[in-house]
Amino acid sequence: MSGDLRKYTYFLSDLHLGAHHIGDDHGRQRRVAAFLRRIAPTAKTIYLVGDVLDYWFEYRTVVPRGFVRFFGALAELADSGVKIVWITGNHDIWLFDYLRTELGIEVVDPADGGIVRTIDGVRFFIAHGDGVGRQPGAYRLLRALFHNRLCQKLYSAIHPRWTVPLAHAWSSHSGKLNRVPAELSPRARTSVEVFARELSTRDPELRYIILGHHHVTLDEPVNSHCRLVILGEWIERCSYAVFDGENLTLKSED
Repeated sequence: MSGDLRKYTYFLSDLHLGAHHIGDDHGRQRRVAAFLRRIAPTAKTIYLVGDVLDYWFEYRTVVPRGFVRFFGALAELADSGVKIVWITGNHDIWLFDYLRTELGIEVVDPADGGIVRTIDGVRFFIAHGDGVGRQPGAYRLLRALFHNRLCQKLYSAIHPRWTVPLAHAWSSHSGKLNRVPAELSPRARTSVEVFARELSTRDPELRYIILGHHHVTLDEPVNSHCRLVILGEWIERCSYAVFDGENLTLKSED
């Protein structure tokens, strides 16, 4: 494969694979795998921006069942030279070393909520989005507990026959998965816009701020030199962003 063809960087988030309560999960996995294979000839890097899996917890010698089609597609991409960066979200927090060692991908759990990367000379901030902006105190506490190493160790001592059904039951009661919003709520919009303006002021070299989490698509200017992009989801609209080295474009598989 000519390196000249592989010039695109792709961003997608909120696939929530494994969430059986939102539809045909095997069908959704097949669709995602087909998309990944379709972009393989032109992709140089793929950023998976959190909540790719609806639930995942790695034990020392055991990992959850399922996701074979999806992981197979990722393995093919990684083996062919495509760089894959997986930024954890609030549903797939507990990615440890399995996917890194088995698939050869980069797994990032950023302490400050996101990462800064320079892509083709352009500076990006990329984050799932659950840890940026103003969040309720209860959510911040819950997020801190989920990221706490001691809490993770205690959780791992519970048999999966209890933890897996509990996690799926919790997810199934989330209205966010059962109803894809048409737009950001006023509170969420204010939170992300304030965050984007403050971040761009602190880092004036930023050109794009990429977020997931909110299950809506958004592309709007932060100021004259920076744009805020929210990636949407793969529950209904199957949206993603692609950067060609000069411009970032939001697209959809529908």
